[in-house]
Amino acid sequence: MNTSEHAQDSNSTSHDSAGGGTTHFGYKTVAENEKESKVAEVFHSVASKYDIMNDVMSGGMHRLWKFFTINRVAPRPGMKMLDLASGTADLAIAFAKKVGESGEVWATDINESMLRVGRDRLLDKGLVTPVALANAEHLPFADNYFDVVTVAFGLRNMTHKEQALKEMHRVLRPGGRVFVLEFSKVNELLQKPYDFYSFNVLPKMGELIANDSDSYQYLAESIRMHPDQETLKVMMQDAGFEFVKYHNMTFGVCALHEGVKL
Repeated sequence: MNTSEHAQDSNSTSHDSAGGGTTHFGYKTVAENEKESKVAEVFHSVASKYDIMNDVMSGGMHRLWKFFTINRVAPRPGMKMLDLASGTADLAIAFAKKVGESGEVWATDINESMLRVGRDRLLDKGLVTPVALANAEHLPFADNYFDVVTVAFGLRNMTHKEQALKEMHRVLRPGGRVFVLEFSKVNELLQKPYDFYSFNVLPKMGELIANDSDSYQYLAESIRMHPDQETLKVMMQDAGFEFVKYHNMTFGVCALHEGVKL
């Protein structure tokens, strides 16, 4: 499959003559008001096998990407932190251990099935921290509240990425930092084998392990439709963040963007 034609910025939406907005769901074009439910179906389906599939899909590399992110965030006792699209709560667990009882870590997700898995994992670790079902595009938090906002492998599934980034900026205090960990544009030398793996191997793994090949087909497509490193950097700057930079990992398979609210 030739995927280069699909490697475009999906942060914008279009409008038909009837005034209804459209956006991307993988390579498909859907009504804006349908994407949220379609993404929800994907994650309801994969929630119970999500961690196992992450290990299999990435060969365990996702743990190193998250470890790097946690070190860049450098959470300290007393910090107020918000983890968006928290999913199975890998980052929230690490943060809650670091900020201690004097700190505050909110684990939020728009998908109830994923959030339940994350909540149970937090409780299993003996961590009692607030968990909330929340849409990142309309956050239920006060302005200038958090020291750090993070989102790992969730931004690409959001319908209005610019709005979500503006909301992250709004809830951060001046001097607060944002961290966006996401799949990104791979180095050209790896493009062909990466495409073969994504569109031939990955869906088969999904079928064998999670009994769901379609969801993993979507996940592969959603990565290709996500803005590349430089485009996302500009989007973050447009949302109001300063000193935006990114770190490529595993030849660009994944990238960590970070910025500051002044």
